[in-house]
Amino acid sequence: MQLVLTEDQTMLARTAGAFMTEHSPISRLRKLRDARDERGYSLEVYRKLAELGWTAIAFSEDDGGLGMGLAEIVLVTEAMGRALAPEPLIPSLLLAGQALARAGSATLKQTWLAPAIAGEKVLALAHLEPGARFDLAKVATRADRVTGGYRVSGEKHQVWGGQLADAYVVSARVSGASGEREGIALFLVPASAKGVSSTPQVRVDSQNAAIVRLDGVELRDGDLLGTAGNGYAVLADAVDRATVALCGEMLGGASEAFDRTVAYLRDRKQFGVPIGSFQALKHRAARMYIEIELSRSAVMAAARALDEGQADAASLVSLAKARLSETYCQVANEAVQMHGGIGMTDEHEIGFFMKRARAAEMTFGDAAFHRERFAALAGF
Repeated sequence: MQLVLTEDQTMLARTAGAFMTEHSPISRLRKLRDARDERGYSLEVYRKLAELGWTAIAFSEDDGGLGMGLAEIVLVTEAMGRALAPEPLIPSLLLAGQALARAGSATLKQTWLAPAIAGEKVLALAHLEPGARFDLAKVATRADRVTGGYRVSGEKHQVWGGQLADAYVVSARVSGASGEREGIALFLVPASAKGVSSTPQVRVDSQNAAIVRLDGVELRDGDLLGTAGNGYAVLADAVDRATVALCGEMLGGASEAFDRTVAYLRDRKQFGVPIGSFQALKHRAARMYIEIELSRSAVMAAARALDEGQADAASLVSLAKARLSETYCQVANEAVQMHGGIGMTDEHEIGFFMKRARAAEMTFGDAAFHRERFAALAGF
């Protein structure tokens, strides 16, 4: 498995890093948070990502994409993680977009996927429900068969990027009971459809999320993705791909927090010398570096395994998410602590990384969940 960047990938990583440095300083996130911006991100910046072609990376040329893969996506999300950029690349394109690309009809792709890749529309995946935690099969939302289509009713929580999204990919049950993998269907639901409403959710990291309610929403047969009752596999694949993209973002956030901490250790003086010269702090910084580099290898391995369709891809996804969930939180904790008292203040930016680490840890499953999943996939 290739674990070294190609020349093109290196150029992409540098371009992404330079773009985020120029267009997405963390001060922008602070302004959006303090203004209580309902969207929580900038459509202008999001469209620039599309102009650069980054929204098209993970899609085939037949779907209007660049025919690349997660190995390239994680380079972009790593740069976004360093800047804590709030734009919905992962929820719109790697979650809802991937589900639409895999199972959507040509009409749905033309109407929704193509504009999403172009940065003209924002999609979101509405799949989590109260009490489901990380179980994708715990779907109580019902899709009842009616003449010419379905009537969908239910409530989805923590819909990432769901506030002011243009459409949702919604999981609903056409048969069976909550917790069963069979009987789940995916539907494309326009946000403007009668019976659809959303309420913003306040997250500790200030990222856009919403509660989406569906009250007898009337959908046509053409709004169904794939076949009724067989949506679980599509949903699980989309979540795995988005998980790897999120791991790339988490890697970027941990790396940036580490770099800022090392710079502080060099600049901050106590007893007439830089505090970075103290042996105890050197050891802690070295441990942070080791964990980040191990995490980098895990992310690269998972991305390439999914791109290549390897049999152990799901296991490598869980390995990467388990490691990044622990690494990002550990590095963020150490970064705040080694910044001393100033690191505890809202005025300093280092605390934003701790908040993002906590939210990302609980997205798509925490370390404990993915260790259990890894063991189950191995037959234990």
